[in-house]
Amino acid sequence: MNKLVKIVTFVPLKDADKVRKALGEAGVGRIGKYSHCSFSTRGIGRYNPLDGASPAIGEVGKPQEVEEERIEVVCERGIAKKVIEKMIMAHPYEQPAIEAYEILDI
Repeated sequence: MNKLVKIVTFVPLKDADKVRKALGEAGVGRIGKYSHCSFSTRGIGRYNPLDGASPAIGEVGKPQEVEEERIEVVCERGIAKKVIEKMIMAHPYEQPAIEAYEILDI
C-alpha cells in the first residue's frame, strides 16, 4: 500500500468549493472507488494583517474574523507536494495555513 498523507487547510466559506475542486483535480480524496473525498468543519479564523501584507479579507492593522471551512483530504505521499502547490494556486489567501500529516499504516 502507498503511504498516505492527510492535508488540511482553512478557507473562507465562499471559496471552499473552488479549493475542494482544485484538490480533487490534483488527485486527492481517492478512497477505494471514490474520488474527491473530503471532510469539512466550519469555524472562525482570526488574524491581524501586519505592515506589508495584502489580505484577501480585511485591512492591515485591523484584527479580522472570517467564517472558514477546515478542509481535510488524503492523498498518496508521492503527489503531496504537487497537491499543495495546486491548492495554494486556488486559495484566496496570500499565505494559507496548511497542515500535512503522514497517515500510519496499521
